[in-house]
Amino acid sequence: MIHVVMNALCSFMGTVSFAVIFNVPKRYYVCCGLTGMAGWLTYYAFVSGHASAACASFFGTLVVVLLSRALTVLMKCPITIFLVSGIIPLVPGAGVYYTVYYMVTNQLAEASRRGMESVKVAFAIVLGIVFVVSIPRDVFHGLFNSLFHFRRPRGKYSIYINERDEGDENRKG
Repeated sequence: MIHVVMNALCSFMGTVSFAVIFNVPKRYYVCCGLTGMAGWLTYYAFVSGHASAACASFFGTLVVVLLSRALTVLMKCPITIFLVSGIIPLVPGAGVYYTVYYMVTNQLAEASRRGMESVKVAFAIVLGIVFVVSIPRDVFHGLFNSLFHFRRPRGKYSIYINERDEGDENRKG
């Protein structure tokens, strides 16, 4: 149990740290952290269930991109704010490092094995991003506009969940 909590905490903090490095506005830090944490916990659950790193990365990426698309609609900002920092915990940095390390130390069989695993993980991440980003934007807008009701009192947007004012049907725009 403590391993899951530590993985959640470290992935959250790491994602927020990269959000700071990428100059993400402060109001999005928590959402970025939650996106990266959800992706990493999905990855961790699949790896703990004896799935390959590439398969786990694919499903972790699906979660990150789905959350990024949802937060894009809800927060009215670009998807890159959540996607780039949220995908960081899944990037196979150690695999690439060890590939180069084994190449330099002339252990070519191990370098080849690590390199192929890193390429598989990178390809799984790309596939996860492509699958979700290829879903039309209207699907996400329609889904979240039906779940949340947006109105504009005094110049700012307010979100009311499943609540409608009686005069809303007659109101324009």
